[in-house]
Amino acid sequence: MSVLDGVRTAIVVHAHPDDETIASGGLLVDLVDRGVRVVLVTATRGERGEIVPGTLDPRLDEHGLAAAREAELRGALDALGVAEHVWLGSAPARAAGRPERVYRDSGMEWVRPGLAGPSADAGPDAFADGVLDEEIADLDALVDTVQPDVLIGYGPDGGYGHPDHVRAHAIAAAAARGADVPFLELALERGPDVEWFDLERHRDAVEHALRHHRSQLTVDGRDLVHSGGQRQAVEPSVGLRLSPR
Repeated sequence: MSVLDGVRTAIVVHAHPDDETIASGGLLVDLVDRGVRVVLVTATRGERGEIVPGTLDPRLDEHGLAAAREAELRGALDALGVAEHVWLGSAPARAAGRPERVYRDSGMEWVRPGLAGPSADAGPDAFADGVLDEEIADLDALVDTVQPDVLIGYGPDGGYGHPDHVRAHAIAAAAARGADVPFLELALERGPDVEWFDLERHRDAVEHALRHHRSQLTVDGRDLVHSGGQRQAVEPSVGLRLSPR
């Protein structure tokens, strides 16, 4: 038995453009290949991301960077074969009767290598500091429209502690509970409670998608180098853990 048995429609929740490819690119390609309808939700435009030197005008303000990252995301999703994408806060991922809104990237600060924490200057409109019930209601609206068999997102720590990732986990888990559908947490390592998917065959598609996120990272051989210089392996394979209800 697999956690993906019988899944025809999946909502996948991520915090910023490029997270979908870094954390789950191989899985997204595989789901599409299986004939699963994939609806990707991105919470913010990543407008506070650090820019890779030489890729964009360094004088861009947050609005300019947001537009650039929207375009990068479109290219990456084309490379992954994902046809449906919505921004949290925009229809159909916006609660009925509320005007559409933009959830702003909260930013982050490194606590230690590999572990992020909240930024001191997140701002009042930051996604991580927003009204949790409002954000859950927005995702609930999408779930009501799409009627997925499963939601997929981060574990409770968001993968590495980024406050937007932690908040994305909270709203995805709550929406799954509210709709009484399984919530599958992305896992970076094998474990007794993890179903591991060997997706090395999708490496080319993942690396192609990553190259679209050129303002945030560089593909160097089998690694990616983040805008801040951090290096990590490109890993198409991923695990899924069934979250307790």
